[in-house]
Amino acid sequence: MGDRGQDAEVVVVGGGAMGSATAWALARQGVRVVLLERFEPGHVRGASHGVGRIFRLGYADPLHVRLAQHAHGWWDVLQAESGEQLLTLNGCVDHGPAAALRQLTQTLTECDVPFEYLTAREAHARWPGMRFDDRVVFQPVAGRAHADRTVATLQSEAVRHGAQVRHGVRVLGIDVVPDGVVVRVAAEAPSARGGHPAATPGDVEELRAATVVVAAGAWSEGLLAGVPGFEALASLVVTQEQPAHFPVRDAALVADDSWPSFIHHVDPQAHAEARGELGADDDYPALGVYGHHTPGVGIKVGHHGTGPVVDPDARDFAAEPMRLAALREYVDAWFPGVDSSVPEPVSCTYTTTPDGLFVLDRVGPVVVGGGFSGHGFKFTPGIGQVLAALATGAGPNVPGVDLGAFSLARFAVEPVPAAADVPVA
Repeated sequence: MGDRGQDAEVVVVGGGAMGSATAWALARQGVRVVLLERFEPGHVRGASHGVGRIFRLGYADPLHVRLAQHAHGWWDVLQAESGEQLLTLNGCVDHGPAAALRQLTQTLTECDVPFEYLTAREAHARWPGMRFDDRVVFQPVAGRAHADRTVATLQSEAVRHGAQVRHGVRVLGIDVVPDGVVVRVAAEAPSARGGHPAATPGDVEELRAATVVVAAGAWSEGLLAGVPGFEALASLVVTQEQPAHFPVRDAALVADDSWPSFIHHVDPQAHAEARGELGADDDYPALGVYGHHTPGVGIKVGHHGTGPVVDPDARDFAAEPMRLAALREYVDAWFPGVDSSVPEPVSCTYTTTPDGLFVLDRVGPVVVGGGFSGHGFKFTPGIGQVLAALATGAGPNVPGVDLGAFSLARFAVEPVPAAADVPVA
C-alpha cells in the first residue's frame, strides 16, 4: 500500500499501549510506519503507564471474552519474539453474590474458559490475606500484565522490524488530502509531570502518508475534532482515576507471587436478598473494586470509573481525600492481610464511551482506536492487529467477534447499555 514518495505508508499518533501495538503489528508486516508520541518514554500523563494491569479472559459477555482470547494469542507471540515476560498468570478471582456472578459463569462455560467455583470460606482458606463475598470464581488463565514493560517492548520490537519511533513530537493537525493524509507536527521540549510542554521554536514539519491511525487516548477527540466523520468522538469522557497501592502485612501472603488479581462485583440488593432476615452486612461496600499484586510495590486497589472529568493537559494528579479514604475503608474491611495506613495513590486517565465499548473504526484514510474505558490494556496486542488491518485495508478478523460493535456508527442512535459487568483495567 502507499506511495514510496510519501514519508510513511502509515503514521500512528500516540505512543501508549494501543498505538505502540499498532506500530508493532504494521512493522512486523513490512509496512513503513512512523509512530509519534508527544511525551517522553515512560511518561505518566496518560493511561498506559505503571507497573501493572489486570489480564483476564472473563467477562459477562462473549464479545469481550472472544476478543481477550484473540489478544492472548498475540501476547504469546509478542513474548516469544521479544524474549520478555509481559504476563504473569497467577489467576484472577471474581467474587460477589451468586446472582451477580451467574452471567459470568455462563459465558465462561460457553467460551471454554477454565474456572473454579468456590465458596467464600474455601477461597479465604486458599488466600488468607483476602476476605470474599458470598461466591468466588477463580480463573487460572489470568493475572497481571506489566504495563510499562509492555509499551517499551512493543516499541523496541516495532523498531526492530523497521518502524520509526519519535518521542517529543506534538501533532498540530491532521489534514485529509486526495492521496492520503498530511500530519502536521512540531517538536516539544520536556516538561514537568502534568504541565504543558513548551513548544520548541522551529518549523512545522509535514508528514505525508497513505493512512493515519490515531490512538492518543484522552487527546484523540481533540486531534480529530476537525476531521469529517469523527464527530461522534465528542461523546468520549475523560476522567482522572485514583487507585492506590497498599503494602502487604506478611510477605508469606504473596510468596511466589501467588496473590491473584481480583474483582469484587458489588451488588447490595443481591447481597441483602441472599442474607434474607439477616439483612446486609454493615460494612458491605457501595462500589465495586478491582486490583492486583505487584512484587515490591504492593496491592493495587481501585474503584472503576468514579473519577472527576478532566482536561488531560490540566490535571493536578492529586489524590482526592474522600476517594482515598473510601479505598482505605475497603482495605480495612476486605483485606486483613493488607495495611491500609500507608497508601501510595496512583493517577491515570480513563477515556470512556457511553456504552463502555471501544471505538475501532476507519473513515477515509483515518483510523481511530480509542474509548478504552479503563479496561482495554489486556487486549493491547490484539487491538494493535485490528487497527493495523484497518490501516492497511486488509480487513480485521477476530474469530467469534463482530467488530461492527466497535464502530462509530453505533453512536448515530441511542447507545444500548453494555451487559452487566465490572470492566476494569
